[in-house]
Amino acid sequence: MIETSDKKLIYNTVLSQTFSPDGNYLLAGNIYGDVSVFDLSKILGPNKIEDNELQGPNYRFAAHPQQEIACMLSIENFFVTGTHGEISGWDWKMINSNKAPKSKASWNIQIPANKDSYDKPDINYMVYSKVDHLLYAGCGDNNIYIVNLEDGRILRNLQGHTDYIHCLAVMDNQLASCSEDGSVRLWDLRKRENTNVLTPHLIDKVARPRLGKWIGTVDFTEDWLLCGGGPSLSLWHMRTMEAATIFDLADQGIHVAEIYEERVIAGGAAAHVYHMTYQGEVLAKVPTSSLTVYSIVHQETPHKVLCAAGSSNFIDISTNFNYREMMLKFA
Repeated sequence: MIETSDKKLIYNTVLSQTFSPDGNYLLAGNIYGDVSVFDLSKILGPNKIEDNELQGPNYRFAAHPQQEIACMLSIENFFVTGTHGEISGWDWKMINSNKAPKSKASWNIQIPANKDSYDKPDINYMVYSKVDHLLYAGCGDNNIYIVNLEDGRILRNLQGHTDYIHCLAVMDNQLASCSEDGSVRLWDLRKRENTNVLTPHLIDKVARPRLGKWIGTVDFTEDWLLCGGGPSLSLWHMRTMEAATIFDLADQGIHVAEIYEERVIAGGAAAHVYHMTYQGEVLAKVPTSSLTVYSIVHQETPHKVLCAAGSSNFIDISTNFNYREMMLKFA
């Protein structure tokens, strides 16, 4: 018989990652509700461990036992997790002081249950707007909830999607969302209304019917919108909503992609994390430990690092973004 803990590691999947506000810690959450905390100063410093020895976390704690931590983010005073029907905040002072394994969440916000099923929706993705200081949560009940973290109130929800939401992106007063329903929606956050809808699966050159219509990831700038999922990863003009670039990747579905400094970074059901130009030229193919990548996070300071994680017990670390320098063990 395989021990339960060993079994968990064999089937481990890391769904979410974030950095502490000072950039010195990487936090990762998995499908069992555990959070692993890594000290990047130690991992990337001059005394880092030799390549043949995989480094584990400083410590790990059961934040939400037996519930997957689908998303997490970092705000000034709190580490925020999204699970089944609940958004929780953890005081950074506790997280950074190694007391986290014994600490409880500082606050919890409940997402209302569906009136028909009485089942609370999963919180699949969260973004925090520094413009209006509100949190936006994309959920399994097709709604985007607007949450004021100051008092824990849900101000309202944005309705329009007809299936569960995979990803959100925010910029200034605009929000982009994408869903299992095959659509990308743009929202004006001042008016709190839907301003545009894009349906990539209806465009022949982008559609991949055998992989489905779902859109797993979205990102945007003033000029460009990036999305992918079942349909190919593609870059669209924001003004015309025409596809400018369709990326030719050997993937079986895109789960994470973003626009970063004139390049596109993407991963999913593929053997690599891809770095590409807007025109589709591949700048780097970084091998992954996971058959499917669900989370990519990066920062420039105090440590330049990109971390990719997914359907394995390992997190891939790149410090120059063009090759994998090392792997960490989630547990």
